[in-house]
Amino acid sequence: MSLIHNALSETSPRTLDAFVVLGSIMSEGIPRVSVPVIDRILLHLWEQDHQADHYLVTNEVTRPGISEVCAMHPPNVSRAMRDLMSEGFVSEHMRSIRGEDRRQKTWQLTDDGRSVARQRISNLRSNKVLLRGRDGKLLEIRADEAAEKLETSLSLLQVLMHAQHEGVLNFGDIRFGAIVSSHEKKVPPSSILSGAHSTYHNRPPSTRSFHGRSSEKEELDRWHSSRVPMFVLSGIAGCGKTTLTSHWLNDLLSNVPDTEVMYYPCQPWDTPLGIATSILHRIGIGVEEGKQDPYMVLGALPLKPGARIDIDTYRRRLCAHLLDDAKLVKANCSELLVVLDDVHNIGPEGSHLFGALLQVAETTSLRLILISRTKLAFYDTRDVHTRKRVDELDLSGLSMEEVEDWISTIDLPEETDADKVHSITGGHPLAVELLELYGETLHDDWMRFLDQEILDVLPIESREILSILSVADRPVPWQVLARAASHDGPPPGDLIDRGLMLELEDGMWLHEAIRTRLLRDVGRPLEERLRRLTDASDA
Repeated sequence: MSLIHNALSETSPRTLDAFVVLGSIMSEGIPRVSVPVIDRILLHLWEQDHQADHYLVTNEVTRPGISEVCAMHPPNVSRAMRDLMSEGFVSEHMRSIRGEDRRQKTWQLTDDGRSVARQRISNLRSNKVLLRGRDGKLLEIRADEAAEKLETSLSLLQVLMHAQHEGVLNFGDIRFGAIVSSHEKKVPPSSILSGAHSTYHNRPPSTRSFHGRSSEKEELDRWHSSRVPMFVLSGIAGCGKTTLTSHWLNDLLSNVPDTEVMYYPCQPWDTPLGIATSILHRIGIGVEEGKQDPYMVLGALPLKPGARIDIDTYRRRLCAHLLDDAKLVKANCSELLVVLDDVHNIGPEGSHLFGALLQVAETTSLRLILISRTKLAFYDTRDVHTRKRVDELDLSGLSMEEVEDWISTIDLPEETDADKVHSITGGHPLAVELLELYGETLHDDWMRFLDQEILDVLPIESREILSILSVADRPVPWQVLARAASHDGPPPGDLIDRGLMLELEDGMWLHEAIRTRLLRDVGRPLEERLRRLTDASDA
């Protein structure tokens, strides 16, 4: 007795409280949990019943897996399985195991076994277990309520096995896994659109001064007055695609102020899902106050990170919302002009979304303008010339007359020749703008722009083809150019799509601004390229 007294005197007050509480509980009868072997196996196979009849299963339905989960020796598992199979509650199968090279014996419940398991589970759920909650108090509750109190994802079998072997389940036990709070607020559907307003603009951006492009603006006017749903504007970097579109849009908004516009500048990190979400936000689809979604378009957007958008459902429901045949939308826009700038940043992943938006624009009031440095592949030539679904404009440099008119407004030396400026720069607006700022036709910033935005991003083989072509004084047939560059196959798609190499009747040629830049690589590289081109021509 003195030994017990000494031990208790050295024990902390908190431990003494626990002894007192446990003593009072034990005097009243501590809840004892004892799960029979057969019940363990039936409960475990019930929890793994989603793997029934699968070709590939996990280790949980093999003998080692059942032995570990049910706290049984492997021979006892085999013995229990023979008894269950003789009763017709379990069936045995040889199956492939995930992560294993050889097939193993597995077991699953039969229909009779499932009926018996449901009866056993209803009894096991009502078993009382003892646990210490977050506040340190001991609680006696039903087994099926323990996981919620412990804020874990424990299964019923895991709760019962812990209770059987340890008596008390403690909140925060590291063996129970991460704490999963049941009080966390569910994210409302409207959070899908959070921040979407910051990804697009209702008006075009402010750009540099505008010169020329009268014929191009007329093409945009003709497209807008027609019923062709999409306009695609392409051209090399810095040739004025955004500037042209912005000035045309500003003129349109000044003449038709009620025009609804969505200007979306695509960034390298953008995704098709981001574009699709922003379009819904611009249209006014949502669940918060002032928004509406009677056709459940938001249901087509994935709720899990990394999941893909259901393009077909998105297209059909967006069409239904914009058409609104059922008159469910309170305020629908009469026409929305969506401008997607720099869509080349999206890459091939955006083709399905752009194709779906084209279909939406064909049947609704949606109009699309896509701006890209490359040729887009989600439509073909028939859509442009036969089906009249798409209008295209390949934007090149300013014309000789436009460069001359621009230079006439700049205070430059008299010897500055507009013809020479045009031949060197190819009429590239950025080059002329730098000439206006610095008074130099070939400014360092211009050369740096050509390198960083155009040439440095090309594959080495494609750049070498352009370098060889730059030493020629006239178009070169592709057979000759390919022989000089030791290239097999057709012209590289990245050069043709970006408009860096042009297919003319006489052969291949390149943008004058690129040619001027490549000819600055003087010395042995230039001489070697000229020799290779000459040898290929003679051959």
